[in-house]
Amino acid sequence: MSKLRLKIMLLAVLLISGFAWVIMTQGPLAPVKVTMEKIQTGTLSSEVFGVGLVEARHSYAVSPVMTGRISKLLVDQGDQVKAGQIVAELDPIDLNDKLVSSRLMAERAANSIKVAEAQLVQAQSQVKTISASHRRYSELQAQGFVSQELLDAKLNEKTAALATLDAATASLAVAKRDQSKAQSDAAGINKLHEQTRLISPVSGIVTARLVESGAIVVPGQAAIQVIVPSDIWIKTRIDQKQAGMIRAGQKAAIVLRSDPQKSLAGVVERVDLISDAVTEERIVNVAAPGIHASIGEYAEVTIKLPVLEKTRSIPTAAVKRINQQDGVWVLQDDRAKFKPVKTGISTLEGRTQILEGLSDNEEVIVYSQQEIKADLKLKVVAEIVRN
Repeated sequence: MSKLRLKIMLLAVLLISGFAWVIMTQGPLAPVKVTMEKIQTGTLSSEVFGVGLVEARHSYAVSPVMTGRISKLLVDQGDQVKAGQIVAELDPIDLNDKLVSSRLMAERAANSIKVAEAQLVQAQSQVKTISASHRRYSELQAQGFVSQELLDAKLNEKTAALATLDAATASLAVAKRDQSKAQSDAAGINKLHEQTRLISPVSGIVTARLVESGAIVVPGQAAIQVIVPSDIWIKTRIDQKQAGMIRAGQKAAIVLRSDPQKSLAGVVERVDLISDAVTEERIVNVAAPGIHASIGEYAEVTIKLPVLEKTRSIPTAAVKRINQQDGVWVLQDDRAKFKPVKTGISTLEGRTQILEGLSDNEEVIVYSQQEIKADLKLKVVAEIVRN
């Protein structure tokens, strides 16, 4: 019996030891397995990725400057137009009749000027003749050959001729003012008539026809929308943390949603000064010369950043954000400790630049068997096998 008890006790000890070993090494009390990597110093070639929309850099809305009814629409979506081309017309109502009437009034004013000019020439001739006759009678009266009454009659004739000359001069001035007014009225009505024609300001493509024939439009209401095909770019949203090194002129690769197998060459045209505070993104406009895409199409944009030399970096997977602070988990006395760091750019290959917070010889935890918490017991392994 003693031997049997001894064997049972030995077996129990073995079971308890095995169970304890499992708990301490594989169970909930076991250290969390982690992989670590030392900070590296070298060349960091970075790219920034973003998603954008194909947009026209400038969109031209053709709209009327007067209220009216659309009588003709001469273009449709997709049509090519030239600068100065008529794309739509408004119903002129009675402007055609008013234009004809104003032109007739201008012609009438021109004829009135001719009549007034003839009357002025006649009055000037009469004044000249009567003035000469009055001088002769004055000389004769001084010599006693004519009476004072006859000289006074000649003076009255001269006064009447001068009054007729003043009247002719005034009539000519009135006729000229009437002609100027008639011409101004005709020009104004002609401008109103021209405003019934909607004209494309540029040579381009019609992207939208926003009204139909018979519709009433008001000043400023867009009727036709035109863009210049060569004036297209990709409005790209880039995370603010990655946008700091983006500059105009940098090269980019564009992949359209409609042609995912083809990469197009682009260039950063402009980096907007205002960022989106809600999405924490910055708008980067990337031009793509010769691109053929629909307005509003999605595109993936990859921007090549300058190569950084002698730059310290760690795997991006090692960077964690806790309580609004970027940092990494390090190992101290087999325990986890969170260490704040200041990061720079992150590459698409999965590396992040370290600016402050780590020395050149430190190691950081990259992957862990489970979520890491402060003072958690850890065990470094070469590789974590996922079940």
